[in-house]
Amino acid sequence: MRQNKGKFLIAGIFVAALFSLTYFSAPLFSLEYETAPAAILTGTEGVIDAVLPELEPSFVVTHVPTPSAVKAIYMTSWVGGTRDLRERLVDIVDETEINAIVLDIKDYSGQIAFEVEDPILQEVGASERRITDIKEFIGYLHDKNIYVIGRISVFQDPIFAKKYPELAVQKQSDKTVWKDYKGLSFVDVNAKEFWDYIVALGEESYAVGFDELNFDYVRFPSDGNMKDIYYPLSEKQILEDPIAGKASLLEDFFAYLHRKLSPTGVVLSADLFGMTMTNSDDLNIGQVLELAAPYFDFIAPMVYPSHYPKNFNGYENPNKYPYEIVKFSMDKGVARLIAASTSPLKLRPWIQDFDYGGNYDIPEIQAQKKAVYDAGLTSWMIWDPSNRYTVGALDEE
Repeated sequence: MRQNKGKFLIAGIFVAALFSLTYFSAPLFSLEYETAPAAILTGTEGVIDAVLPELEPSFVVTHVPTPSAVKAIYMTSWVGGTRDLRERLVDIVDETEINAIVLDIKDYSGQIAFEVEDPILQEVGASERRITDIKEFIGYLHDKNIYVIGRISVFQDPIFAKKYPELAVQKQSDKTVWKDYKGLSFVDVNAKEFWDYIVALGEESYAVGFDELNFDYVRFPSDGNMKDIYYPLSEKQILEDPIAGKASLLEDFFAYLHRKLSPTGVVLSADLFGMTMTNSDDLNIGQVLELAAPYFDFIAPMVYPSHYPKNFNGYENPNKYPYEIVKFSMDKGVARLIAASTSPLKLRPWIQDFDYGGNYDIPEIQAQKKAVYDAGLTSWMIWDPSNRYTVGALDEE
């Protein structure tokens, strides 16, 4: 590890090849692959060396208002369930400009990070209880006035797809469950039973203290064998309208989420591919900025420079131009929301703090932050799947 990196190291507990950052030729692929620390994989409960408040019988779940400018870092559920590791990330919040944490509720695996009570959720059996003290932990963060965002990986869900294969994306060739290049399966976007599952998870997550629900993988698949793919519940509408069919189906899901969850008072946000800021089509995954914006309080485009194709906007290697890529993308997104009579402050991009196709250090992180501000925006979230952050790029508290 480079000594000049300024990274906040969480070391010694992760297995080799902790995160799969394999490059896919499709520029739309999102790095969202997390796994467990070795201590948890071997069955231990995690080192308890941080003092947290006990959960009293009179414990009341509260919520923190959304900061006017959200500045967040991402935390996996495995780290969230390991007290010494999560405390190190909380220290970053205490000592820097960071005021929010994005914590996994349901990640790429389909596993839910804490024990659930809703019968709809229990029937699927996806609760892994990675975070055994979820209410206490969120209460502890709230005591520090830290805004807590819960990330839910939606349609990429191997557990639900395995249990209900008739609702999963399938192979055209034999109608078995389709998998992407990482061996992960998806649920059909038009699976209404799954919509209720996600709503139930959202309601329970808000009830345990999450202030905001951030929906990721709200899309059709993009990086598997797309020549052998079949959507058992969406196929008819896609065939009838190849141009707008996927986008229309996804918009129906967005509208359902909004209708069911907004009455609870929870803040809603959605992650979109970065190129939804610059492309007017749905990128063949159903995501269109103007069709998502009405249903969410915030839109989080993943404008990671490493994920833009060669020669994008004239840059042979976009990864070498973090300021230019983020600024161009967010300028386009801002203009589109203004044209749609929507506040551009609804945009809160994910920025990159991982070495994928390049070296991301203090200058690269600060360049992305500056690009966000120069586009007239105030908020951003930092993604590193290994939860090691370049603290030197962050302003002091």
